[in-house]
Amino acid sequence: MADGKKKVHPHRCPCGTGLPFAECCGRFHAGEPAPTAEALMRSRFSAFAVGDAAYLLATWHPSTRPADLELDDARWYRLDILGRSHGGPLDTTGTVEFEAFHRGGSQREHSAFVREAGRWYYVSPTR
Repeated sequence: MADGKKKVHPHRCPCGTGLPFAECCGRFHAGEPAPTAEALMRSRFSAFAVGDAAYLLATWHPSTRPADLELDDARWYRLDILGRSHGGPLDTTGTVEFEAFHRGGSQREHSAFVREAGRWYYVSPTR
């Protein structure tokens, strides 16, 4: 596509909730803050699935954010949340363990998140 983003299926969010993209991760991509660390993790997975590097950079904590981000052509198709610790609407930190699947394999990560000024940010893998 001209803007570099992949086409999103209009009826299902890539993160696997079964909700329409607009009601799920699409609203976060449009600027609404994710209420939990897990919701941010899901929306970041969706950003990888649809090729939205700008959203990934915007939700990456400034202390660890790269200067730029080039996405590869991996076809991300499934996200499994394996665990979470804290990261709720009243927390300031949280972790989410997940496995994200693409056509060539999968990536498993235990990620740290921080909430500042009402917004959750991805910080880094914890292990």
